[in-house]
Amino acid sequence: MASARVEMPRRDRAREGDSYRPGRRSPVAPPTEEQKQAAAKQEYQRLLNVRSGGTYMPPAKLRALQAQITDKTSKEYQRMAWEALKKSINGLINKVNTANIKHIVPELFGENLVRGRGLFCRSVMKAQAASLPFTPVYAAMAAVVNTKLPQVGELLVKRLIVQFRKAFKRNDKAVCLSATSFLAHLVNQQVLHEMLAGQILLLLLHKPTDDSVEIAVGFFREVGQYIEEMQPAISVAVFDQFRNILHEAGIDKRTQYMIEVLFQVRKDKFRDNPAVKEELDLVEEEDQITHQVSLDGDFDVQDGLNIFKFDPEYEDNEEAYKKLRAEILGEASDEDGEEDDEDGDDESDEDEDEETKAMEIKDQSNADLVNLRRTIYLTIQSAASADEVVHKLMKINLPAGQEAELTSMIVECCSQEKTYLKFFGLIGERFAKINRLWCDLFEQAFAKYYGTIHRYENNKLRNIAMFFGHMLAEDAIGWHCLTVIHLNEEETTSSSRIFIKILLQSIVEELGMTKLKARMTLDEELRPSVAGLFPGDNARNMRFAINYFTSIGMGALTEELRERLQKMPKPTLPALAARGDDGDDDDDDDSVSSYSSYSGSSYSSRSRSRSGGPAPRAISRGREAVAIGFALVVGRAKERQEEIVVVAVLALALALSLSLSLSLSLRHASAGAARRRLVRLAFTPSPSPRRQQESFAVAAPR
Repeated sequence: MASARVEMPRRDRAREGDSYRPGRRSPVAPPTEEQKQAAAKQEYQRLLNVRSGGTYMPPAKLRALQAQITDKTSKEYQRMAWEALKKSINGLINKVNTANIKHIVPELFGENLVRGRGLFCRSVMKAQAASLPFTPVYAAMAAVVNTKLPQVGELLVKRLIVQFRKAFKRNDKAVCLSATSFLAHLVNQQVLHEMLAGQILLLLLHKPTDDSVEIAVGFFREVGQYIEEMQPAISVAVFDQFRNILHEAGIDKRTQYMIEVLFQVRKDKFRDNPAVKEELDLVEEEDQITHQVSLDGDFDVQDGLNIFKFDPEYEDNEEAYKKLRAEILGEASDEDGEEDDEDGDDESDEDEDEETKAMEIKDQSNADLVNLRRTIYLTIQSAASADEVVHKLMKINLPAGQEAELTSMIVECCSQEKTYLKFFGLIGERFAKINRLWCDLFEQAFAKYYGTIHRYENNKLRNIAMFFGHMLAEDAIGWHCLTVIHLNEEETTSSSRIFIKILLQSIVEELGMTKLKARMTLDEELRPSVAGLFPGDNARNMRFAINYFTSIGMGALTEELRERLQKMPKPTLPALAARGDDGDDDDDDDSVSSYSSYSGSSYSSRSRSRSGGPAPRAISRGREAVAIGFALVVGRAKERQEEIVVVAVLALALALSLSLSLSLSLRHASAGAARRRLVRLAFTPSPSPRRQQESFAVAAPR
């Protein structure tokens, strides 16, 4: 079977090239700029239609097409600018909060709010309805915008009023709550007049229902403080209506409780519901523009501003807003701004560096201090010896100015123990001998704890005193810190006297009384430091110190003080000086003996009579005791030549004895007179019977 033959075309040698190949294509001319713009617009329009149908469009491809469209007079370019404006306004509103509102508002003015005022109002209302707790923030932002662009604030107010009216007619409680909350804060920010608040409350309470009363209560909680201040008549009328509803209307228990809570909030003067928080008070009162609108007015909410419209004068309007923005933000022209940016880059960087250096974070919660004290405490409690504690504590990085916390924690840990542990004294001694810094800090701690020792209970007081006693005995701290102690009755308390006692006793236990006495009395350098312990200013303080040291078993320390007290000149009385020294003892003995004999004789005379008054034996013994005490005091005053106080005691005793003697004499005299009267009656002859009969006869007719 013969195979079919296929004839191949042959080359034509006479021609140039192969006869079966096509000829070369002519070069295509590049598209013009107009053609590029037209193609880009056509593709952009197609992509918009595709996106509206739900097809995903890569953002990179969309941005590339937008970059190709540069004709500002075209509809496509203005649509792209509109979309960018909508995204920018919506993004800024969504991220505003109390902390960054001062930075967001200038950025918001950077966008064309005149063209996008409908977008601004729609985004703000939508964001506020979605997050009611941020309503004060959105109201503050709207108040700032209203000061520069009043038409934006007016449009927002109108849309909110219309939204409230529609929701009220539809009984949409959620929308009514969000709208009234926003309107309340706009009233607080003085964007809206307070008369509108009164109209809203009147509408809600005219025919009260559970929902309308709840909305009214929430509305008045937000705006109440401002109404109380600006229009108290409205507040009085509203609360009268609330009171009537509470007593007469058949509303739910929950609503009644809400009204009662509102009355309590008013009583507390809206403490938890301020009109404007301090951080959101951004507008001066004289700069604010207040809109007076009525609740039942006819408003044009300009819904057409929410959608894109082609602007034939787009460039002129954009240029006009640039000038307005420069006026609002205080900017210069673009050229001047660019020059300033180029020239002032270095200065701005330097300012930022200075601000960064100047900014310091202050921890008001003292968390770092608490952590530091916890670390020190755990280190002390976990160590086995004092040297180990010191070694570990020295490795702690103490913040500058917090070194005193270490010494304070050592003393506090010592005071927390049930009994004093020398372990803590050794820790303090090691630190004080390592560096002069720690020695000074422990000396300051001694003065601090002595000044506040009355705040500690006895166990802590004892531990602290023994700790510092060890530090003084080991010369870890200087004895000049004892200058804070002034041992007298006025400048010491019971706690401080106990502290001094335990402090000195602990020093005696380690040094001994001999060394302590030598150091306190013989060391001339130490005398100024212990001058407060041994006062020499007056005799009273000297006696107090002598008695104190004697009572705690350290009277040996006061020998020099006793000598100084004896050598001090004593004040003399003129009466005592006039009496002279001769015959004083004899006179005193005679007076004492005569007083004793007088008291003895009177006692014997009263003892023989049973009618001389109550308890004569006790009275006579009291007189004898007064006489003996008087004699002893006189003798002691003679021997030691006491001061004016002793003389006053003598005078008091003498007056007491004289008054007692006088009273006893009067009682004795009255008793004697009564006794004599009884004797006369006993020995007087009785009348004769005849006289008695006569007297009876005379008395009979009566």
